[in-house]
Amino acid sequence: MSFLVETRIVTADEDGMRLDRWFKTHFPDLAFGHLQKLLRSGQVRVDGGRAKTNDRLAKDQSIRVPPLPKSEQGASNPHIATKRSVQAEKDAEFIRSLILHEDKDVLVINKPHGLAVQGGSGTERHVDGMLAALAGPDGEKPRLVHRLDRDTSGVLVLAKTRKAASELGAIFRTRSARKIYWALVKGVPSPKQGRISLFLSKQLGMDGEKVRVMKHGDEEAVHSITYYSLVDRAANSVSWLSLKPVTGRTHQLRAHTAHIGHPIIGDPKYGEAMENIPEELPKKLHLHARRITLPHPRGGTLDVTAPLPPHMRQSFDILGFDSSAYDPIVDAPED
Repeated sequence: MSFLVETRIVTADEDGMRLDRWFKTHFPDLAFGHLQKLLRSGQVRVDGGRAKTNDRLAKDQSIRVPPLPKSEQGASNPHIATKRSVQAEKDAEFIRSLILHEDKDVLVINKPHGLAVQGGSGTERHVDGMLAALAGPDGEKPRLVHRLDRDTSGVLVLAKTRKAASELGAIFRTRSARKIYWALVKGVPSPKQGRISLFLSKQLGMDGEKVRVMKHGDEEAVHSITYYSLVDRAANSVSWLSLKPVTGRTHQLRAHTAHIGHPIIGDPKYGEAMENIPEELPKKLHLHARRITLPHPRGGTLDVTAPLPPHMRQSFDILGFDSSAYDPIVDAPED
């Protein structure tokens, strides 16, 4: 273990970066759980004050870095080093197989269902952990600028440089990114098009992290807005909805569709008894980040669409839905 306390200054390229991602960039071998313990105990400080993992950094802020353990991942053990090299090659090959768009600044992938974006309790394999395998000669690796739930598939945008990460982070924070999701839900909503506006609060319970509907003014309640539109239906049992979230709250689309009485098929947290649903539909979450449109850091517009994951393609075929159909949500308002 190093016994030195360091103070590091946030650079212009790191302005707007989350604190946990800053640590992942500078100390890639530091476990997320260990970082949380350091934060809870006040050993990590930002401008002298306590901080949280999701705090956003600003240029010229100072970060107190306490003594950290040296990596024990076998730098002097050729066998372990070889295993890590082989795994890195597999990770790089896997991520490359998911690429939808790539240029000098931006990488966009089609995240599979069931793959976590970031590490957490009990999560060993995740997108963020595999990105080190794509590091360039300068050691820079692609960075996360937004998230998707583990069981939500689809478009995930990554920044290839610190500067791009800062600019893309600002784009997502200011809601300049336009997102369209596809979902299969129970029943048929009425009206066929609408706006869902709720106050939500993120809470921890026996079933893990979950958001609950709150009243305006309740402590920690945040406003959330989603536009939805019916694209197609299978009798009265299942609907294909296109969703356009204006805000980006945790589990927003899952909570919103459940609140109006039409939970997403395969959702164990916000769903309910799925009677009258075809039994042959896969028992997986049917929520897909279909398309994203946002300003490109170098100018112009980035517009990327992700094909359906295998389990949703199977369900579309079973229900007779045509994924090439016109998507009416495109014309929905942006606020």
